[in-house]
Amino acid sequence: MAMTADTADFRAPPRPMSTKLDWGHALRALRRLLADKDDTRQVFEIMRALNGSSTAKGYHRLLATPEGGRIAFEQREFAHKLMDDAWLDSLPEGSVGAAYRHFIRSENLSADGLAEVSREGGRKEIDEPHPYAWFGRRTRDVHDIWHILSGYHRDATGEACLVAFSYAQTKGLGWALIAVGAASRGRKDRRYPYVQAIWQGYKRGKAAKWLLGEDYERLMAEPLEAARKRLGITPPTIYDSIPADVRDGAVPKAA
Repeated sequence: MAMTADTADFRAPPRPMSTKLDWGHALRALRRLLADKDDTRQVFEIMRALNGSSTAKGYHRLLATPEGGRIAFEQREFAHKLMDDAWLDSLPEGSVGAAYRHFIRSENLSADGLAEVSREGGRKEIDEPHPYAWFGRRTRDVHDIWHILSGYHRDATGEACLVAFSYAQTKGLGWALIAVGAASRGRKDRRYPYVQAIWQGYKRGKAAKWLLGEDYERLMAEPLEAARKRLGITPPTIYDSIPADVRDGAVPKAA
């Protein structure tokens, strides 16, 4: 097979952890994602190309929160807790953790599976012993918890809405690029308010408390509706208005 600009990308050595933007790499990955909404590896390629600066800023923002210094000092790998079935089973019914437990088991998901996708192609810089890499792992590992808190399911529209929500929370340009790509695809089908749902996702994320500053082990035991109220997370009314059987059709899947 002839080498092309798109295929050459996969044979190049991994990009080192950096706060620099790589728009060319991100746009190529976005084209692949738009062509195949289930190619979730491209989501991590986009994040890697564009989110380095926001990850660094997020880490320093964490340090400035009341408990962030402790959380950052401990540098616990939250994925390990999420893979602990005994701990998940101990979380009370009605809690954030119970909803997460049902979510991952009904969807046959795991925190470890998401981590493996982030390493595909030999790109393992996210595992580096560095504070920014740790914060990047933390952001990755709470993605499915944000599904629970936001009320967005794993269909393509729900993922697109959560991407916009995540941009508002993290200011990561990778999230913004995927949200814009999803909205541009959604505009082609005017029967349902896909674009409005994505825009509402951004507004909901902007209005909510900063979720990356949370103590997630404590949050997982909190009653779900009480947590949403405390965090200022409003209902996803526009997303909910779109019939479930058409939520997968118009926009690319983001994770």
